[in-house]
Order: sequence, then structure tokens, then C-alpha cells
Amino acid sequence: MLKSLALFVLILCTTLVVSGANIVEQTCSKTPNSALCIQFLNADPKSSTADVTGLALIMVGVIKNKADIAVNKINQLGGSIPPDQKAALTSCADKYNAILVADIPQATEALQKGNPKFAVDGANDAVIEANGCENGFSGNSPLTAENNAVRDASAITSAIASLLL
Repeated sequence: MLKSLALFVLILCTTLVVSGANIVEQTCSKTPNSALCIQFLNADPKSSTADVTGLALIMVGVIKNKADIAVNKINQLGGSIPPDQKAALTSCADKYNAILVADIPQATEALQKGNPKFAVDGANDAVIEANGCENGFSGNSPLTAENNAVRDASAITSAIASLLL
């Protein structure tokens, strides 16, 4: 009897883990970069038990993390950037402030309240802000890696939130 119960528990746990992996893979397959989506979500242990809303919330956290990295880089560059790039860097600081102060809270609140359209809007705006920062340097951006990371995470988040519409 005890062996049967242990076997049942083992099968149940295996099924739950496989189900978690399946929801991540199924959800990510509907995003613009499924491999990166899987990488981002699998880095968070909560993704194995999350529903689609939970996965979208995890991705909003990824946007925040990537935006924080960009802001840190902007602050590091502040004193050492060539004078002809100062205006672009200041513009980037404003754009990342908008992401951190407006877009991320909007997306988080919208997902928590069951209104995914506003989460999609917040994530899409973060894509626009990251692209705007990149374009402000006219092809010579010191923030390309950071802008691309925020853009990619935001596009993935938008696609996941769109699944909830």
C-alpha cells in the first residue's frame, strides 16, 4: 500500500513538473522569440507552476530587471560620454524612467486586475521607448545590448499578455 502511494505521488509530481514545462513551451511558442522566452521564464522557478497570467507577470519582472540594468549603464556613462551624445543619453534616461515609472506598473496592475489589454499597451510602450533610445544615437549607441534586451523582453511580454485577451 505504501509503495503504491509513493508511486502515485511520484507520478503526480512528474506530471506537474511536465505540465509546468509544457505551459512555458506552449506559451513561448506564441511569442516573437520562443527560445529567449523559454530562457527568461525557466530562469524563474515560479514559472513551473504559473498560469499564463503568472508567466506574463514574470516577464514584466524581466523587463524591470533589464530596464534597471540599462539605467545603471546610463548612469555610468553620464560623465564619460562624448558631448555629441549627451542629449541622446539624457533622452534615454527619460525613456527608461517612463518604462520604470509608468509602463511596468501599468502592466503589473493590469495583469493583477485581469485587464490584459493595458498590460499589452504597457509592454508595447516599453518596446517603443527602448527603440527610441537606440535610435537617438543614430547608429552609434553605447546602449545597444541593453536596449535590445528591454525591447525583446517587452515584445515577449506583450505577446504573452495578448494571449489573455
